[in-house]
Amino acid sequence: MNNERMSRILIAPVVSEKSTRAADQGRQMVFKVLPDASKPEIRKAVEKMFDVTVTAIQVSNVKGKVKRFGQTLGRRSDWKKAYVTLAEGSDIDFMGAE
Repeated sequence: MNNERMSRILIAPVVSEKSTRAADQGRQMVFKVLPDASKPEIRKAVEKMFDVTVTAIQVSNVKGKVKRFGQTLGRRSDWKKAYVTLAEGSDIDFMGAE
């Protein structure tokens, strides 16, 4: 796996009530990832980008919702979500506060 692919695997962190609760209780971070990313690729990308140790990964495919735009029906895109469990003592700080 080349460096360009590893830098594109993680699209964005997911910030929601559920992901915040997972981070507080179980040292889990939630990321939106490429739909074709595998668990080993996600592990390498997180460990390289944030310099942490990953103990487990759970992956979930999120189906896009059907929405109405006036009289027209539309559909949001499907996407993939990864729950990354960090080792004891590892932490990712997205805010950059010191």
